[in-house]
Amino acid sequence: MDERRVVKGKSQNIILENREKISMSGVEHVHSFNEDSIVLETIQGLLTIKGNGLDVSKLNLEDGNVIVQGTIDSMTYTDRDAMSSKGMGFLGKMFK
Repeated sequence: MDERRVVKGKSQNIILENREKISMSGVEHVHSFNEDSIVLETIQGLLTIKGNGLDVSKLNLEDGNVIVQGTIDSMTYTDRDAMSSKGMGFLGKMFK
């Protein structure tokens, strides 16, 4: 059984403080990071955090805990399947 399927039973918590700090559990992987956007793989799907001056001040993937600081403008979930097919391009989708 895939390890990510086993983790699905755990819960995810997100605490947003004054749109300046996010404390989160249930994080499995950091896909990308810059000061305007962070893409995290969580047990609930891919989470994109957008804002300004974003900084990962704490990252512990063993426990699945992350703290992000900066100005948070949005948080958006995406299914893992949608993210993987997004990067395939037209021909990749045709021959899937």
